[in-house]
Amino acid sequence: MSTRRAFRRPRSRRRTTLLAAGAALAALTLGACGSGGTKGSGGGTQFVQGSGGVSVVEDRGARQEAPELSGKTLDGKDLDVAKDFKGKVVVLNVWGSWCSPCRAEAKNLVAVANDYKDKGVQFVGLDTRDPDPAPAVAFEKEFQVPYPSLYDSSGKLLLRFPKGSLNPQAIPSTIFIDRNGRIAARALQALGEDGLRAALDPLVAEK
Repeated sequence: MSTRRAFRRPRSRRRTTLLAAGAALAALTLGACGSGGTKGSGGGTQFVQGSGGVSVVEDRGARQEAPELSGKTLDGKDLDVAKDFKGKVVVLNVWGSWCSPCRAEAKNLVAVANDYKDKGVQFVGLDTRDPDPAPAVAFEKEFQVPYPSLYDSSGKLLLRFPKGSLNPQAIPSTIFIDRNGRIAARALQALGEDGLRAALDPLVAEK
């Protein structure tokens, strides 16, 4: 009897470890239209909560490098955000065709993307949790999205954001990357046009 118990315990511990790892991965790859994030100032990130739910890193020297974001877009083209849009302010919107708040903010993103395209600003979508790209392609067609979206159905690109940075922790999330490729701001909720413009204008003004 004691021998059987001795063999059962390691299996139980292994099962617990696997379950914990799975839960951690699920949290990192985001919940369906879920929210998360840090309230107030964030230790290593040195950000402050701005108006409209946008967290901002005001000290340029404290901004962290954005991870490599590259892969295939929804229309099958290769895209490397850092290389293809070097020197531009990048607005990275994490979305899914199944996400109601994403649909609600789509028209705002499209309007601001069109208004700022001649100001050195590039919008990029990151479509996640869509097992089939067809609904996402239909989403972009419906809202006449003028910018590319990386197809990240598994969420692996989201896991590249460094721990403790202003990383996406909800769907939708919007990450603002400055001209030097550093994470300058983040929103963990759907944004209106005013919120997008308020976050973008200081970055556009930076030299």
